[in-house]
Amino acid sequence: MGTHIAAPAATPTAVFSAAPGWLSLSAAFGDEVPAIADRDDLVVTVAPGAGHGAPACFFPDLATIEVDGTHVDSGVDPATVAPHRVGDRKRYRTAWGLLTHECAHAKHSMWRTPEGAPPGAAAAALLLEESRIEAAHLRRRPGDRYWLRASATNLILADTHATTPATPPTMTPHDAARSAALLLARVDGGVLNHRETAAVAWVITQILDPDTLATLREIWREAHRTADDDADAMIELGRRWCEALGSDPNEAPPAPADEGDDGDGQNGNATPSPLARAVASAGAAISRAVAAAPAPTDPVTQALDAAAADADTQRTAQRNANAVFNGPPPAWGTTTRGTRAPDTAERAAARQLARALTTAGVRDRTVTKTTSTVPPGRLRMRGAMTADAQRAAGAIPTAEPFTGTTRATMPAPPLRIGIACDVSGSMGHFAGPVASAAWILADAARHTAVPAMTASVIFGHHVRPITHPGSTPPRVTEFDTQDLRHHIDTAISALDGALTLSRPDAARLLVIISDGCFEDTTKIPGQKMLDRLRASGCAVLWLQPDDPGNEPMYGATVHTLTDPTTTARAIGRAATPALRATR
Repeated sequence: MGTHIAAPAATPTAVFSAAPGWLSLSAAFGDEVPAIADRDDLVVTVAPGAGHGAPACFFPDLATIEVDGTHVDSGVDPATVAPHRVGDRKRYRTAWGLLTHECAHAKHSMWRTPEGAPPGAAAAALLLEESRIEAAHLRRRPGDRYWLRASATNLILADTHATTPATPPTMTPHDAARSAALLLARVDGGVLNHRETAAVAWVITQILDPDTLATLREIWREAHRTADDDADAMIELGRRWCEALGSDPNEAPPAPADEGDDGDGQNGNATPSPLARAVASAGAAISRAVAAAPAPTDPVTQALDAAAADADTQRTAQRNANAVFNGPPPAWGTTTRGTRAPDTAERAAARQLARALTTAGVRDRTVTKTTSTVPPGRLRMRGAMTADAQRAAGAIPTAEPFTGTTRATMPAPPLRIGIACDVSGSMGHFAGPVASAAWILADAARHTAVPAMTASVIFGHHVRPITHPGSTPPRVTEFDTQDLRHHIDTAISALDGALTLSRPDAARLLVIISDGCFEDTTKIPGQKMLDRLRASGCAVLWLQPDDPGNEPMYGATVHTLTDPTTTARAIGRAATPALRATR
């Protein structure tokens, strides 16, 4: 049956070399075929040289699929393929698309050419079969459209000989009809789109008159609706195809090399015809569209990829935390002024904040209602009557007429708070209040009954610690605000690594104190990190100066401080809902 369906007498290709990777790739492809072809008897061979002279081929009498391994994308080691992960298939999308196409043949090419069928009609029917089985496959598995598109370029170029220097398509009705069946029919089948085939359609209209093309389109659309095992209908459609083109259904179609000159001196040994160039251009457009489109994936692949990305981000955060909190101070920029002893007001504020955090952790008691067959509990008469009826009937009573209420107090979750303060020149008014707030928070964590941990950093040219996680500094560290850069991304990452702000095992709060006027090179990755923290349940509070030029990052709860000395109280108020939000 055509180039993609081997004749009954055909034998599979002996192609395997000593390379074991192709054996494992063939086995991996074969494991996924039952779900695609809805058959569990198929054997798959993928190796260079397979395919019976085509990019891929189906042997119906041997229940075998072959895919030419040269279509496995370059740079892919056959031994590394994991097609059970849908997201891995894009690495070798062309080969997987060819496999999908042949699985469509295995499922839907159930008819066989009847003995004595007119050769021309049979050849036309086999041509119509290419788009028919893909249309039928998409009705059954619409999610496979991406893979059929991924294989379309190779199949179309091979079937039309568009890139074969010796026998490219010429400007003849036969070649125009063949190109229409392989491209325009795939548009009606839902695989390709009109934009990708517009150039081919235009050239075809220069060869075939509108009535002939309309008749051909009617024929392939009817083929798309034909049953998988209706051989008579397919041969009849092939006969009508030949008659529409004015050819004899009883005569085999000419081979590409026998078509000769097209009247313009373009016979395959000269310059490619406009039809050949249009087909090749359509193939290139399809390839570009497939490469740019997102490939199908599955929840397992998404979860594995997300876990891998999260683990990589967490490792980066840990490295940044070690560099910031345990590494040497920067040789220049992002400077501190020294330390001072906390004053009485700061000590009092720390104790007040500790009491607030302890109170914030108190939870309402949860109420759970239970039923039982025996006291204690409140007796429900309906349940008692049901139990009596069951006993009277000689059955073991299953009714539970007694109800009880249990109240339990939920333990308060631990609390982790990270503070990042911008030390560019515009934040000079906040230097003193933020230094004070950082010490107050660290000291409050020591007094609170709620397990708490805090850390604070400043960020500018570099990221520098002000208070370390898990420690109570005896003195207040003051800093300068003269930097011209804003490494907000490193600051967020370091606080995440030090306090595990992205892990939902505690109430977490990230406080950023800045006007938000950052360069894109740090703001864009910083926004991604902030989004990740928010998605994990970490609250984000943005404290900004009373300035119309503020540009806070998206997703944070923004609070404008008209009086910088209230910074510590603002952070304390934000910690309370963060603590209560964790269940």
